[in-house]
Amino acid sequence: MIRTALWPQALELYGRPGAETLLLTLQDAHGQCVPFLLWAVWLAGSGRRVDAATLARGADLARAWQATAIGPLRDLRRDLKGPGGAGPAAARERLRQGVKALELEAERMLLQMLDELSPAPGDAEISARDMLERAVAAWGVAAPLDLLDLLADLAV
Repeated sequence: MIRTALWPQALELYGRPGAETLLLTLQDAHGQCVPFLLWAVWLAGSGRRVDAATLARGADLARAWQATAIGPLRDLRRDLKGPGGAGPAAARERLRQGVKALELEAERMLLQMLDELSPAPGDAEISARDMLERAVAAWGVAAPLDLLDLLADLAV
């Protein structure tokens, strides 16, 4: 059972071999929200009893924060990386690194908001795979089950 707060647990999982690539594939190719998926894994691992309404509130919160903060920062960071942009490459890269830090902070803030929305740790027995499937359903955009299986396996 996970006894760690959400943010450190999310960083630890994201840092595991293969996790970053998998999560970014789920995000970029399948419309998923990485912090929301990390929250789902953490919920299962900490035995929290989460109903469909809580997952729906979490999804609504994540969608709104992604549209307001994370998405625009990500778009700007990616635009700054492209060749041929305005200004010298060194200046664009320095600005891109600052935007990247803000994007990470926005993701940390989302995880904190999701943590605050979460029920207390408990003894609920739900696998990471099952919680991911429930979270993806609440998110409302399908994700390949084999990728969810891989993410659940990484969470163990």
